Amino acid sequence: MNQINQFHSKLKPYMHTNNPLHSNITVIPIKAFSDNYIWLIKDGNNAVLVDPGDADPVLNYLSNNALCLKAILVTHKHHDHIGGIINIKERFPNINVYGPLNPSFNFKYTDVHEGDSIQIKGTNLHFNVLETPGHTNDHIVYYNEENLFCGDTLFGCGCGRLFEGTAEEMFNSLQKLKMLKPSTKVFCAHEYTMENIRFAQSIIKNNSLLSQRFHKDKLKLNTLPTTMEVELTTNPFLLAENSEEFKRIRLKKDVF
Repeated sequence: MNQINQFHSKLKPYMHTNNPLHSNITVIPIKAFSDNYIWLIKDGNNAVLVDPGDADPVLNYLSNNALCLKAILVTHKHHDHIGGIINIKERFPNINVYGPLNPSFNFKYTDVHEGDSIQIKGTNLHFNVLETPGHTNDHIVYYNEENLFCGDTLFGCGCGRLFEGTAEEMFNSLQKLKMLKPSTKVFCAHEYTMENIRFAQSIIKNNSLLSQRFHKDKLKLNTLPTTMEVELTTNPFLLAENSEEFKRIRLKKDVF
């Protein structure tokens, strides 16, 4: 058994879960900056935020919709993902913040690691954690039976730049995500899909699914969430067979 297959076998026991989410849970996009998505996960009158880089649109939405914020999930250290946390915590001082272990964080939080599970008190919300280094060394993602909140690890038809990690690390991180159920909804942190599809079309020829995706997504203002099924068939970084092929594709994308 090769290294990747061993890696997959190790992950299988906790990547597939069977319990459906509570029916009144919804995921709402809050736009920030030029292309960021702050994801608000709503369970009744309670809410959880993922990567709130800007406090103002979040606080406005919570106030306008009479929602009680219960927790914040952080995927990595970049300012456009954490910049709003201090101001949000001033309004909601008792919320729990979860994130990767990072001594540079200037807010109180609970560090979580691969294999950890988080149950948000007072809600039906729960999440599992995977470590996905590549974009940054500290990057993690959160997933449950239906949804993946992947920060800057996976994008619509793309993946994050390698600011700190290696191509091999990012390739291995993506292999973990490939083990999720095809029906998993993928909530990325940026609206990059159309640019990524154009790049994918430049290196993947005669892919009818990619062509269909282009014509479908170009009509949308918001292309997210996508699904793992769509990504597995059209995302060139998930289609890469090994870390060397991934590296070649990543280098081409960086100058596209």
